[in-house]
Amino acid sequence: MSREALQSALGLLDRKSFRERYLNPALTDGLIEMTIPDKPNSRLQKYRLTDRGRTGGRSKLQSRPLKKHAGPSQVFLAP
Repeated sequence: MSREALQSALGLLDRKSFRERYLNPALTDGLIEMTIPDKPNSRLQKYRLTDRGRTGGRSKLQSRPLKKHAGPSQVFLAP
C-alpha cells in the first residue's frame, strides 16, 4: 500500500505526523518494509507487512498504551 492509502485507511490527515508517529516506527520495528528500499522517496514507493508484522510481533509497540482515535471506533497505538 502507498503512504497515502495507509494514511487514508487510518483516517489520518497530517502527513508529517503520520510518518513520525506510525510509518517510521513500524519500519524501524520491522513490522513493514519498503517495496523499493533503494529509493525511499520514490513516488512509486509502497509498503508491505513483513513476516513479523503478519504474526503481530509488537515488541516495542506492545508496551505503548492503546488510545482511541476520532473515528468509527478504531483503536490505535499511542505514539
